[in-house]
Order: sequence, then C-alpha cells, then structure tokens
Amino acid sequence: MNTVLLLALISPAVASVCRFPPSLWCSSEEIAEQCKVYEQCKASEWTQSAVAAPVQFELYYESLCPDCQDFIEGQLYPTFQKVGNIMNLTLIPYGNAKEQKGPQGEYIFTCQHGELECIGNTIETCAIYELKNISIYFPFIHCMELSLRSYNPYEAASVCSNKTGVPVQNILNCANSSLGNTLEHQMALKTDALQPSHEYVPWVTLNGVHTEKINNKAVKNLLKLICETYKGPKPEPCKEELLPSSKRCFAP
Repeated sequence: MNTVLLLALISPAVASVCRFPPSLWCSSEEIAEQCKVYEQCKASEWTQSAVAAPVQFELYYESLCPDCQDFIEGQLYPTFQKVGNIMNLTLIPYGNAKEQKGPQGEYIFTCQHGELECIGNTIETCAIYELKNISIYFPFIHCMELSLRSYNPYEAASVCSNKTGVPVQNILNCANSSLGNTLEHQMALKTDALQPSHEYVPWVTLNGVHTEKINNKAVKNLLKLICETYKGPKPEPCKEELLPSSKRCFAP
C-alpha cells in the first residue's frame, strides 16, 4: 500500500479537510498541498524514475471560440510539440453547446457561435475518430482552428488536408452522417459529466482534476505546468517558457 493511501486510513483528520479522494492526493503539487500530504507525496510517490506516468491533460473547447483558438495556437500545440512524449492529451470539441433529441432520434446541437461551430466541432470529432493517432489528428485540428478564422469549416478542412497530408473525405463523410452525430453526442456526454461543471472554455483537467488555479496555470504557461506535474526526469524543453494567453469563452 502506498504512503498516501496508508495516510488516508490512519489520519481521518487529513481526509476531512481535503475535498479530493486519496487516489488524487499526489496527482499534482497543488492538490498535495491542499490535502496536507506534500512531503509524503514527495518522499514516496514522486520518485525520479525513468518510467513515470505521463501527465493526463484534457481540453474541453469549441471550434469557433477565439479564446480556445488562441490557447491551442499559443499554448497547447507548442507544448505538445515539445513534450508530447510525457503527456496523454485528450481533445473534446463541444464546449458550451447544447443538445436535444430530434424527431428521428438524431441529436440537434446548438452552439455558442452558431451553426458553423457545430459543423466545426463535428468535423474535428470525426478527425479524432478516423485518424486515431493524436500525432496525426492534432496537427490537422490545430490547422483547422487557425483556418477557421478565415474559412468555413468545410473550406478549412480542405485547406488543412492539403497542409497536413491528412485525407479528408472520410472525415467529411463521417461529419455528415449519423456516425458523426453520435460521436458528437459522446463529446456532449463527456462535457456534461465534468465535475465541477464547466463554466467557460477553454476548460482543462490535469490528471483528472480541474481547479481554477490549474486552469489559470495552463493558460499562463502550459509547458511549465506539464513539466512541473511530470514526476520523471524532465526533458530539455522543460527549461523553456511560453507566452501567456488569458481569455475565455463563457457559457451563455
């Protein structure tokens, strides 16, 4: 049994002041400090081994949110390029959208920035489904987010297919089908299941946890946050820093 779980059993007083379950106490320095187990985590859990768990990072966003585009361009994509080998990155394109069942059992989405955003979300969801490998679909999605500033989603997909070499027809076929509709519904379920519920985008979780402090750190310098959270030997890019981006798209 690891030190932190043992502490949870023998020290109810610690558990009573911590709103996170013991399994998350060592997931970040912030949580360890809140739960009064920083030294225990440092001594027992955060060993500098060659085989350390990658940092779990999730981004909840919507395709036409300017603040999400800025975060992906200025923080997430550069960080992934530099230290993607110490991250498990998950993208969830849905954001502040709403859904309801249509007359034929399909899902009807209403998006904060209009119908084109719903199309963009579904195209990016289908890219994730069709391409499987994040090293292939993230460059395409990164290109989409930049291109959506100037093009509609279908034009952006064509532009990004040419730029990244990703075959786009299967992605568009998916986006215009019941499969794409169902896949986007899955993104809705993931977003709606967030605890705490999201209030804005970009909304991030770090090792399954969201706090305002974590979100602010991600927006300010994601590379630093990922490097600080990773418990293995730090890769060389961890010595660098990225410029901050601080805006958000709030849910209406």
